[in-house]
Parts: sequence; C-alpha cells; structure tokens
Amino acid sequence: MTMDKNDLQYRLRGFLQEDIGRGDITSESIFSPLDAGKAQLVAREECVVAGVESVAAEVFRLQNNGVETSGAIEDGSLVKPGEVLLSIEGPVVDMLKAERVALNLLQRMCGIATLTRTFVEKVRGYKAKVTDTRKTTPGMRSLEKYAVRAGGGSNHRYNLTDGVLIKDNHIAACGSIKEAVQRVREVVPHTIRVEVETDTLEQVRECLQCDVDIIMLDNMDIATMKEAVAIINALPSIIFTASFMVAISMLSSIIMSTSHCRHSLTCSRVSVSTSTRMV
Repeated sequence: MTMDKNDLQYRLRGFLQEDIGRGDITSESIFSPLDAGKAQLVAREECVVAGVESVAAEVFRLQNNGVETSGAIEDGSLVKPGEVLLSIEGPVVDMLKAERVALNLLQRMCGIATLTRTFVEKVRGYKAKVTDTRKTTPGMRSLEKYAVRAGGGSNHRYNLTDGVLIKDNHIAACGSIKEAVQRVREVVPHTIRVEVETDTLEQVRECLQCDVDIIMLDNMDIATMKEAVAIINALPSIIFTASFMVAISMLSSIIMSTSHCRHSLTCSRVSVSTSTRMV
C-alpha cells in the first residue's frame, strides 16, 4: 500500500506553496529561525488512520528537513479521541508553516478511511468488495485512493487508461451498447476486460448478447437490481458490480444481490477532526 513518492512530493510542495505564499508573517514576526519546539498531532475523534507517516510527516520534512518526526500511528489503525498520531520536533516557524497543510490532508484521508471501514465491516461475511470511483478531489486522487485502501477497500480505475468502462454517454453518442463494445474490441488488446454501465434491465440483457466481461448496475433500486442479478446469473463468467450513493443501512440488501459494491467513497464530504498540540 504505497504512493509514488516523486508524485506525492510534487503535490505536497504545491500544497505548501499555496498555503504559505510569500511567507508566514505571523509566525516569522514572533519566532526566529533558531527557535525550536515540540508538537503532537492529536486525534479529536475516533477514526481509522491514513497518511500519518506517508503524508503528514512528509509535509513537515519537505518544509524543513530539520524537522524530526516520530511515533507515527500505522495506517489502518483505529484510534480513540486524544491519541497522539505523530510527534514533531524542530524549528517552530517551519512546524507552524506546515501544520495546516498536514492537518487538512490528514483529516481528509482519515475521514475517507473511516467511512470506507464502515462499509467494509458491513459487507464482511459476504462475497462482496467495496471499491471507489474516479469522483475524487482534483489533485488529491492518489491520496484519497490510498485512504480507501487504508480503510480496507479496493481501488477501481485510477484513471482512464486503467480499463474500459463504457458509460451512458458513450452509449448515447455511439447508438447502442452492441456498437460501442464492438468498436472497443476492435482496438483494445484481448487481455483488457470490458465493463459496461447499465441502468435498465433492457441494457443488462443487451450486454449478455455482447462480448462483455463486467456489467455495472448503476443506481438501480433494490428490486430492479435483484432482477438484474438473476438475469446475469445465466452467464456465471460475467462479473457484476453495483454503483450507488446509498445509506449504510441499505447496504445489506444490496450486497445480497451483488458481487462488488462501488460507492463514491472518495467524493463523500467527510473528514475527521485532528489538531496540533504544542508540548
């Protein structure tokens, strides 16, 4: 469970530049570059940890490699309010400059990991996986998808090159599922799976007449989804997924009908509360 370090550092430097601008006039007025101190990042609510060492600590190191970090809580761990996530020591000015970026990213990632864990626990015992989508915050995709994995979920496509997914607009512009699949099969290697998004039973039946590997059931109600699954089960080789925005209370009914659940975990407006405590 890793991120590309060069790409990550590039993004983190951009986030720091965005927040610091030409300098922190408050901190630089109060402290000299030689003033040293200690601080802790602390959880203010129960959450699943994501990005403490790999992201938050890296933010402080990029701001000043003289900042030392220790005691990072492992990603995927469940922590209680008041637990120390990371200890920091170094120049006070640089710790304060990096603090908000580190906290913003950490809160977002822990929020996604915590939400993901809730869904993963709900499907435990079923033959189902919880995966994410491409509905991520611009510039944050690698971090948010990492957080999904930290919460126990799986990633779907990272970007458009990762697989074929024929969606409603492809079908509308092309004219039919059959035509879209045929055009794709003429171009992509035979090793690439073809997934098609459907929102009606008629489209599900059309997929069965085509060379489709995966059928996505998009935002169907429970009754329609169950009927679609019954139709698809006629060809056991086909994988089917369910894509939806749904309350956690409805999930059991859905997973009893599907093999994979795709939820927009990365686009959910969720974060957890963390803070910096000078010590």
